[in-house]
Amino acid sequence: MGATEDRADTARVEAFSDGVFAIAITLLVLELKPPTDSQGLWHGLAHEWPSFVAYLSSFLIIGIMWVNHHSMFRTIVRADRLLLFYNLLLLLWMSVLPFPTSLVSRHLGHTGGDASVAEAVYSINLTLAAIAFSLVWMHAVRGGRLIAAPMPPREERAAIIRFSAGTFVYAATIALAFASAIAALVVQFAVAAYYVFEQVGAGSSGGSST
Repeated sequence: MGATEDRADTARVEAFSDGVFAIAITLLVLELKPPTDSQGLWHGLAHEWPSFVAYLSSFLIIGIMWVNHHSMFRTIVRADRLLLFYNLLLLLWMSVLPFPTSLVSRHLGHTGGDASVAEAVYSINLTLAAIAFSLVWMHAVRGGRLIAAPMPPREERAAIIRFSAGTFVYAATIALAFASAIAALVVQFAVAAYYVFEQVGAGSSGGSST
């Protein structure tokens, strides 16, 4: 397969992925509904704060995932069958994110266990998406099979570790959700902020995951 065909393959992966990202991020806004509160609009808007927090969190996470997916495919120059399936797995967990987002928006402001369960489901979704993102990157970079130039082994290991670090934090928020749903959401904001920056390393042209 020639270089032009290789690039065409990765361009198709990016185009398909962009469409799924766009649909998922658009679906998030459906959870924002005008309040119906007899005590007035300001009171109603204040009462809807969980919906705004859940929307903002998921919008940022999907948006950062999209940016990092684009960055990652600046380094990945070939696509094989397994990469396509790993990318589909990523899109599966990313596209389902509006569902746990709706759970968080409905239950975060409530007392009792429902808020924790909703946040735990949200955390599980983020963890699975992060695992899939890491699988795409690890498969591409291992031995330089799908990237333009192989990395030295030490740089390769460092890139994978930095790329995948957030996965373990997302997994920890599953348990944290049962102690404090709000605290788990704050940690997830922090992980998203971490992935605003490139996490592969200055010596490489790759991207990062979320």
